[in-house]
Amino acid sequence: MIPKPSYIGKVRDVYDFGDSLLLYSSDRISAFDCVFQELIPGKGIILNTISNRWFQSFHNIENHILETDFHNFPEPFNSIDFKDRAILVKKCKRINYECVVRGYISGSLWKEYSKLGTLNFVPSKYKYLESDRLSEPLFTPARKNDTGHDENISEHKMKDEIGDEIFNKLKEISFFLYTTAEKKMKNAGIILCDTKFEFGFYNDNIILIDEVLTPDSSRYWSMSEYKAGMSPPSLDKQILRNYLETLDWNKKPPTPKLPKDIINKIINKYEEIQEKILLCT
Repeated sequence: MIPKPSYIGKVRDVYDFGDSLLLYSSDRISAFDCVFQELIPGKGIILNTISNRWFQSFHNIENHILETDFHNFPEPFNSIDFKDRAILVKKCKRINYECVVRGYISGSLWKEYSKLGTLNFVPSKYKYLESDRLSEPLFTPARKNDTGHDENISEHKMKDEIGDEIFNKLKEISFFLYTTAEKKMKNAGIILCDTKFEFGFYNDNIILIDEVLTPDSSRYWSMSEYKAGMSPPSLDKQILRNYLETLDWNKKPPTPKLPKDIINKIINKYEEIQEKILLCT
């Protein structure tokens, strides 16, 4: 019998073995920090497969993965229920910041710029349309909060809180990961608009943790549908956010019921981006 998870997140369940963790990717979906009742069939397998492929692709960046083959998981977790949905990872001390890298102006960055004329709290020297490519990639960190929304903060604030050495290392690795992935995705006709990375300390070393470049942690656009001045269709759960914005819902529980056609559209987009990523990595 499988024991209850040590922690249940919005999307993933965590089993704590003391010096290691088992991360299980469910088919749950969340938006605006709310988890929906409806499942997205196969979503967990897709996210886990994508993330594992990117981890393998960045073999020169130390990460938290110990094992991806469910046969080698501790009993009773070496069952078919965990096949392609779970990874065994090193237990490390999480660095409580999301390291967000943006190559294009969209989402919260576009909202900030269109309202204040700033990019990550700094006045912009350039004029941009929505979804424009930035003059250079931008590092826009967020402080992680265990309750409520993560908080966007300036580079200066993060540096003050965490120290120059760690800040510079996180930014350097994040830029390397983003720029490398962006080039690979362009070869598949996909634009990597933005993404977020998470890191932890393991034996005093900074390592890459959580998930990498999935459609839950990244904004992907098809080059064939991209046009500056609008928000291009996304190959991620932006479909869900866009649908929810049309409803009279206060973005608090209880969540509205998701129609089958929205669920199917989300599945199709996740499958499409998975295929592209597997081809180019």
